[in-house]
Amino acid sequence: MDELLAKHRKEQKDLQAKITQKKKSATKKTRKGINDECDRLQRELTDRQQAQIAELNGESVNGIEDLSISNEKSDDESTSKDEVNDFLDNSSTTMTVTPSPPSSGSSTTTATPEPSGPRPKKPNRQKARLARRAAEQAAQSAIAAEEAANQTDHRGNEKEVMDAVFKRLQLKEIEINPDGHCLYSAIASQLDEMGLGLKPDPKRMVLQAPTQSRVDTVTFPKHDGYRAVRAVAADFIVEHKDDFEAFMEEPLDQYARKIKLTAEWGGQLELQALARAYGVEINVIQGDGRIEKIEPGETDGLDDHEKSRRVIWLAYYRHTYGLGEHYNALSKQS
Repeated sequence: MDELLAKHRKEQKDLQAKITQKKKSATKKTRKGINDECDRLQRELTDRQQAQIAELNGESVNGIEDLSISNEKSDDESTSKDEVNDFLDNSSTTMTVTPSPPSSGSSTTTATPEPSGPRPKKPNRQKARLARRAAEQAAQSAIAAEEAANQTDHRGNEKEVMDAVFKRLQLKEIEINPDGHCLYSAIASQLDEMGLGLKPDPKRMVLQAPTQSRVDTVTFPKHDGYRAVRAVAADFIVEHKDDFEAFMEEPLDQYARKIKLTAEWGGQLELQALARAYGVEINVIQGDGRIEKIEPGETDGLDDHEKSRRVIWLAYYRHTYGLGEHYNALSKQS
């Protein structure tokens, strides 16, 4: 039993740390959902631990809830009985029946009050139970506060490092909507700002008809340009499958379909494909201050001025945004 209780205490501590991290990363929009999820996790852990204790004691697991309710009723009934006894014990007098002296023609008894000394008051079980619960909740809150105080502020540290790099390189951050399309939206925004457009050079790749249609129907690159950029990335990977297929964990066709038709997040392979498809160098600033450079491939047909102009800057966050990994666009300050 001692080992099981020790295990339960560790599980409670780990859950409190997890709950604290979730609540720290919550935004105004996600706070209610995260709070509901945290409550659910706490309930599930408590139910599971109670079931394990019941099983160890040879009790019926299915009867735990009924037993808990029965115990609560028993406590309440005991409390009510105690309160009645307290009232009777604290009364200043008690009614006792004593025989009266015999009188002519009758033999009767009369009830007369007789003083009684005060009895010691019994403890109130309900108050004691509430006090125990309050103490347990206070202990759990103290553990959660201690865990939160000892945790590293990854979000604050990441933002501080990023801002320092932006300042040093004279870069201005452009916020991109964190909706799963952020990498592609950031690339579309930069291509539009540099005047390159969303259609790659035909010498680098020939667009399939559906992709050409997506490029032609973009109304505003910074809003729906991601649709065209996704299609270009998917077509380039399929067209150069020997360079990419070895790094995939699923069939090529299925992988390309996710890029083109879903909100699947983009990563290293997609950055490689887009750099080569559009002939641009992509620099990605990491949360620790590192800069990852992705080469554009063949650029013999470009002069030095054009090469220096075809550079895209991105900021890659892991902790700052509540939904997880995120890319923002960066532009050189004039």
